[in-house]
Amino acid sequence: MNQVDRSRPPPSEELRRWRLTGPDELRSLRASLHQALSGTRPADHRGLDEVSGRIALVATELATNALQHGLPPTTVRLLRHEDRFVLDVADHHPGGAPFLTALSLAGHRGRGLPIVRAMALNLGWYEDGDVKHVWASFPGARDSAAAIVPDR
Repeated sequence: MNQVDRSRPPPSEELRRWRLTGPDELRSLRASLHQALSGTRPADHRGLDEVSGRIALVATELATNALQHGLPPTTVRLLRHEDRFVLDVADHHPGGAPFLTALSLAGHRGRGLPIVRAMALNLGWYEDGDVKHVWASFPGARDSAAAIVPDR
């Protein structure tokens, strides 16, 4: 197992925030993230564009980990730093450092962080009091910044 780098994301502007209390909220998180990034809700027959899809997938993986291993609530934040999006997922389990495990076709657990590492530009984690944050960054904020729909 490899530990995820302990680091903070670059100073960023918060674009949107979601508060999750259970796994039944993951589907609406994905749809809301897509809406925040593109201004539209995805239709059932249409996939997300590449960056939106990667961010939505990573948000789902990190939020699932936080809901399974941390204490509620889980907070998901979409941030912007210059030409990058940063996704920050927080839970209340600061002692539980995230670890990357070797991918196994036999098991269904332990695939989340390797997927995140493959999809994101950077992956890190840090503690802030009794809250653990796991974050990932993605390209495209400069081009997509106009599409961000403010949280209402």
